[in-house]
Amino acid sequence: MNKHLLGLIQLIRRALRGHGPLIALLLLGVGAPWFIFVEVAEDIWESGGFIGDQSILEWIHHLEAPTLDTVALAFTTAGGPEVMSLLGLALVGLLYWKRCRHEALFFALAVCGAVALNVLAKTLFGRPRPALWESIAPAKFYSFPSGHAMGSAALAAALGFLLWQSPWRWPVCILGTLFTLGVGLSRMYLGVHYPSDVLAGWVCSLGWVAGLHVLLSPDFQQLQTWWREGVAYWNRSV
Repeated sequence: MNKHLLGLIQLIRRALRGHGPLIALLLLGVGAPWFIFVEVAEDIWESGGFIGDQSILEWIHHLEAPTLDTVALAFTTAGGPEVMSLLGLALVGLLYWKRCRHEALFFALAVCGAVALNVLAKTLFGRPRPALWESIAPAKFYSFPSGHAMGSAALAAALGFLLWQSPWRWPVCILGTLFTLGVGLSRMYLGVHYPSDVLAGWVCSLGWVAGLHVLLSPDFQQLQTWWREGVAYWNRSV
């Protein structure tokens, strides 16, 4: 085998051995969600949305029932900006009070950054909300991506990362995922968001929060060093 190629393989193996979980997070937690978001955004920009957007909403609307109305309203209220803001502020304050300032900064950037990205994307794309039936909880402003989906996903993902090393990680991840799914589905059930709005909100928040986690990770500096070594080695070999 060519000695340059062999050296590069050894460099990659060393990086994977020391930073395998972080590299996997970069690929699956950051790269994959942003790739999906870009694909969805491209469809919105070029053709106005997914082909099945309207048909999925109509199918969900056929499930309408008083009990589901109550559940959907509860989820959409819990995942709304008022509740998410109060909960976010409370958690940041608690972390700061516990002298977990690095964690408090991460959580604040995760949630506030997701909100800022949502407003920016809504303004940029200007997608009108669905108007297939009269909603029991009408919403204003633009539709893409869903702010409720982004806010709930950002909060759940940030909590998951913060508690990943604790015994609470699986209960928090499971409950956070179920809550995020419930909020997103409630927005479709209420007819104020298309499925593509909700999907884009979920993956955008996941990519944003995972990216922040990587950037603020103590291993990131070492990963940068490995990357520079790899690029330099490749340049020398070619």
